[in-house]
Amino acid sequence: MSSEAAIQRIIVGVDGSNASIEALRHAERLAVEHGAVVEATACWEYSNLYDAYAALGIDRPKDEARQVLAEAITKAFGPVTPENVNPVLVRGDARSLLIESSKSAAMLVLGNRGHGGFMGLRLGSVTAACVAHAHCPVLVVHNKDEMLAPSQA
Repeated sequence: MSSEAAIQRIIVGVDGSNASIEALRHAERLAVEHGAVVEATACWEYSNLYDAYAALGIDRPKDEARQVLAEAITKAFGPVTPENVNPVLVRGDARSLLIESSKSAAMLVLGNRGHGGFMGLRLGSVTAACVAHAHCPVLVVHNKDEMLAPSQA
């Protein structure tokens, strides 16, 4: 092994949800403690309904994902992004890409719920798939605001 240890990577799935923003904050704190870098990862792909979206004026999934990622980083850290946080934008299915990325990561950090799904589920489908299939430890971070809010009947 080399005298210089490889820099550890902590991958965070970012979808713009409050839970993913909290996951990003938590991952950055862990990265500082362990000398790691954070890859704030947003995934995008063209939907099977792309033509319908284009007709509605929604024709730039990559640009929208880039904007969601930039806004999430700003919400998490303010106007100055920490030096150990790198935005990563990748094309493809979030489940598959995050699980594949976990092969070379020290940790995968995800929010407990992202966009979509049913309110009654405790984990989003991407998070649940990553917990079940990732190749590294997975930390699921809960959104503090959701935890403090009274439960909905």
